[in-house]
Amino acid sequence: QVQLVESGGGLVQAGGSLRLSCAASGSIFSINAMGWYRQAPGKERDLVARITSRGSTNYQDSVKGRFTIFRANAKNTVYLQMNSLKPEDTAVYYCNVDALVGSTWSNINIWGQGTQVTVSS
Repeated sequence: QVQLVESGGGLVQAGGSLRLSCAASGSIFSINAMGWYRQAPGKERDLVARITSRGSTNYQDSVKGRFTIFRANAKNTVYLQMNSLKPEDTAVYYCNVDALVGSTWSNINIWGQGTQVTVSS
């Protein structure tokens, strides 16, 4: 059993910053990739940023230069530092983890419960 616990969402004014965190726990052998997605009302869930086990990252174009994803491997935790926030960044942000778990090293892909980020203008 693997669980993800997210934190760090909230309300912020445009131009402000927030840091999201997502900690994975359970029978984890290794984590392949960790990422953040977001879903605004009436829209699809989209990738915001993703980081692999080797530290390679990719970002949605709209957040490049403003958001930074990084991870603490020893803590099985991924962070999303969000700077220069805009009202259009308002969404529920979901953590996603791809990992090998259990005694059989089964590959799983799991989602966090989501955390609301609201940016006021």
